[in-house]
Amino acid sequence: MKPRHHSRMLATQFLFQRDLNNDDFEEALATFWLERKHSGKVRQFAEKLIRGVDGSREEIDKRLEEYAENWDIKRMSVVDRNILRMALYEMFFCLDIPPIVSINEAVDITKEFSGVKSGHFVNGILDRAKRDLSRPLRTVKPVNWDGTCDDKKL
Repeated sequence: MKPRHHSRMLATQFLFQRDLNNDDFEEALATFWLERKHSGKVRQFAEKLIRGVDGSREEIDKRLEEYAENWDIKRMSVVDRNILRMALYEMFFCLDIPPIVSINEAVDITKEFSGVKSGHFVNGILDRAKRDLSRPLRTVKPVNWDGTCDDKKL
């Protein structure tokens, strides 16, 4: 499994857990990593996604409500909802990730965790979201020296 795909799967697991339990964020994250024993690039990227989604959740959820026509996000599958949040965070805040990669990864992870029908659902919502992007779908903008997201809304 590629490191970034693995990171996204771990981030999905934590975001799922976080959505169901409103424990102290830092304590929950520390416990999550203790149970998984990951370090290095996998953990670094996963944590960047986790913290980014958590810190931008209000804005991400507003977008998600807009793109998920006729769907209340509280009625979505918890897994699908958090995969969508992560993908929207990448698409609108991470300049170093081509949006098409975020979409493909989200669909693949959804299929792994929720099934093929959920993959179609996630793909449809992210397809609507990509229309609002003001950057190319297949290329990236310059990134920080350490390769992290810039966290600047596009």
